[in-house]
Amino acid sequence: MSKKLFIETLGCAMNVRDTEHMIAELNQKEPYELTEELSQADLIIINTCSVREKPVAKLFSEIGLFNKHKKEGAKIGVAGCTASHLGEEIIKRAPSVDFVLGARNVSKITQVVDKKHAVEVSTDYDESTYAFGEYRTNPFKAMVNISIGCDKSCTFCIVPHTRGDEISIPSDLLVQEITKAVDSGAKEVMLLGQNVNNYGRRFGSSDEKIDFTGLLQKISKIEGLERIRFTSPHPLHMDDAFLEEFASNPKICKQIHVPLQSGSTALLKAMKRGYSKEWFLNRCEKIRTLCPEATISTDIIVGFPGESESDFEDTMDVLEKVRFEQMFSFKYSPRPYTEAAEFENQIDDAIAGERLSRLQKRHTQILDEIMDAQLGVVHKVYFDELKPGNRAAGRSDDGKLVFVEGSEELLGKIVDVQITKTSRGALDGVVITE
Repeated sequence: MSKKLFIETLGCAMNVRDTEHMIAELNQKEPYELTEELSQADLIIINTCSVREKPVAKLFSEIGLFNKHKKEGAKIGVAGCTASHLGEEIIKRAPSVDFVLGARNVSKITQVVDKKHAVEVSTDYDESTYAFGEYRTNPFKAMVNISIGCDKSCTFCIVPHTRGDEISIPSDLLVQEITKAVDSGAKEVMLLGQNVNNYGRRFGSSDEKIDFTGLLQKISKIEGLERIRFTSPHPLHMDDAFLEEFASNPKICKQIHVPLQSGSTALLKAMKRGYSKEWFLNRCEKIRTLCPEATISTDIIVGFPGESESDFEDTMDVLEKVRFEQMFSFKYSPRPYTEAAEFENQIDDAIAGERLSRLQKRHTQILDEIMDAQLGVVHKVYFDELKPGNRAAGRSDDGKLVFVEGSEELLGKIVDVQITKTSRGALDGVVITE
């Protein structure tokens, strides 16, 4: 009888892919059945995020809760970025945790699962050529890590400390992995990395010479692959060749994430982002010119140390000029091992909260205008999920979530859908039949 696995995944898409890798590796050792019932699980894993303070604080209350409700003999493991930066401290603070596995050590899951209080958190470990077992949450789309780690030194970000130096995965291995996924029914791939368009800067054991634009061209040749998405690119590496490939390659979905962080050139310098407000606006203008149908999403931090009202107005100005279709915005959160946590000019929480509210309110208005204009528009939608109430869900080429009435017959297909109802977060439509 197979054991049961309960796994909670916090944070980014890379964590979601790391979770799939852990499930695949565990199943190669012995079969596990996924369960959403904590009390039935033989193994409980929390795959953590440490980008902001709240998920870290939540971790220890979560461990206590899980320990209280788990069945006798069940093991608890903590994985991911918080595991990387806290390491042995997790077990000291919560002895009920059986093992700790860092974000750079996913392939070691089968080594630690049976070793009481094992801690594997080295950020120097190189998994770039490790052949993980096959497991995907959704057979119709594939997430693929194209690099691990990060070489940037943004003063607000803990990720380089938790995921180590950036190493690209050899392109031939990526083509093999994506081809396998396509052969299993996936028509869409999501390429993942901390800075995907810095791909090719460093390989672990390869002298390959290829950049992200070259990788996109190579992947595009895979027969049966119809859609390519990627996250996250870095504004600094958005050269003309990359943007021209994005706009002209029919397999690349016309949705691009361009993380702003701040509209103030002075703050961008303090953040060590490597670009200015003018460069960011220039790149977005280039995208809109080359590819008017593209949607642009972003990340914004409000209340970074030293942010003046004038700095914040620069951020608002970029919002007005670019009119992002999606925006992930947060108050600045001081993180350990980061320069900005030591800056003296921290912003009062109430001021940061008021600015965030202003930013989000204006973006909501822009988003309503964008979505209202979708009424009657026809999108090509790739359906990959069934929802309750006899509904199928999928995404348009430019990344909008679309629902229609339908069954499993729609899954894995790209069909024309006319939008009949709009809302801030999703669109409803009807399939256009010939």
